[in-house]
Amino acid sequence: MVDITAEIVLFDGFDELDAIGPYEVLENGSQAGASIDTNLVTLEETDLVTASHDLRVEPDGTLGDPDLLLVPGGGWTTSTGGVRLVVDEGELPAAVDECYTNGATVASVCTGAMILAAAGLLEGRPATTHPAAVEDLGETAANVVDERVVDDGDVLTAGGVTSGIDLGLWLLEREFDESIADEVAAEMIHERRGEIFG
Repeated sequence: MVDITAEIVLFDGFDELDAIGPYEVLENGSQAGASIDTNLVTLEETDLVTASHDLRVEPDGTLGDPDLLLVPGGGWTTSTGGVRLVVDEGELPAAVDECYTNGATVASVCTGAMILAAAGLLEGRPATTHPAAVEDLGETAANVVDERVVDDGDVLTAGGVTSGIDLGLWLLEREFDESIADEVAAEMIHERRGEIFG
């Protein structure tokens, strides 16, 4: 049994690195001693999910009741899929809100913040997103800050694409130990960037 169950929710058009970057960090954290189990999930059962650059991913299952839910971005600036489509459809924001209501810590990478905003989780909170969505996020009830990773307790947001790696490392440090995060960063040859806001 693990201390933390983490799920990264995928949808057609998600940005590959937004999801796979934190996934690799958390999986490496598990191998370094963090008591965490990370799975890639979808809202509904499906064999494959196609990401924004046509990577096809086989999910581990459907969204459950995780301790940590991570929401990637991708596709906010297009009308053909990704974040914009799932926000318009409303099912994913509702599911994110339900996970949060059930006690999950919720984190987003990149334009995944727009899903959190649609779920009502960013109202009055500091938050960040990809520069292409900053103006749109500013039109929500979020308090937009220009930071790489923002930690507001049970809701975290990360800025542009590669910041998801820093988010994952921060979660390992926050929930387990700085030494685990440092070990994973060294293994991934990743120099941690920026201070954590919050």
